[in-house]
Amino acid sequence: MLVIFDCDGTLIDSEVIASAIDAEALTRLGRPTTPAEFVERFTGVPHREIWRLLEAELGRPLPEGFLDEIREVSIRRFAEELTVIEGVHDAVAAIDGLGLKRCIASSTGLEGLRRNLATTNLLDSFDPHVFSASQCARGKPAPDVFLYAASQMGSDPADCLVIEDSVAGVTAARRANMPVLGFTGGGHADPGLAARLSAAGAAVVLSGMAELPRIVAAHFGV
Repeated sequence: MLVIFDCDGTLIDSEVIASAIDAEALTRLGRPTTPAEFVERFTGVPHREIWRLLEAELGRPLPEGFLDEIREVSIRRFAEELTVIEGVHDAVAAIDGLGLKRCIASSTGLEGLRRNLATTNLLDSFDPHVFSASQCARGKPAPDVFLYAASQMGSDPADCLVIEDSVAGVTAARRANMPVLGFTGGGHADPGLAARLSAAGAAVVLSGMAELPRIVAAHFGV
């Protein structure tokens, strides 16, 4: 039995920072966009895929070095501002107490993922069970990263439970034939997020990490 955590917006409060950076960058390219709009459309999708789609919509190549610039701004702001989601450490400890395996399966590239986990003092809690869509052929909403994580952990998809904050992530989990819980405790969550996660296939939607151990225990009957 395996609990698979998404990272951004689920374990660490990064989406609110990343969406502000990306929305500002897109606005500079001549398409005014708010962080909230960016969150609703792209949360959970790998960053390079987001900008590949936007480049096609803009109908012109991104300026030279554009993504590198965003990356450098993100690294600096994450180092200064990134925090862990409230209650994560206690929830992880409680899941350990249930005797369940756990891991991370994220859309963020592996290098950045590990750096962000280290910044929030979570890397030691999960290492080496930290998996990224950059290790797979396709990112979310394709199921690849969840199936890869399950295979690396020696678990059948039916014996997994995914925790996700995005429609893309919930969709990916369901395509992997894994039950999934939605999470709306991140700083980027808007009033409609819970309904969107439910519509995408989340069995239950949690508003905070304090609820997680009880629901996980009930799901696995432990």
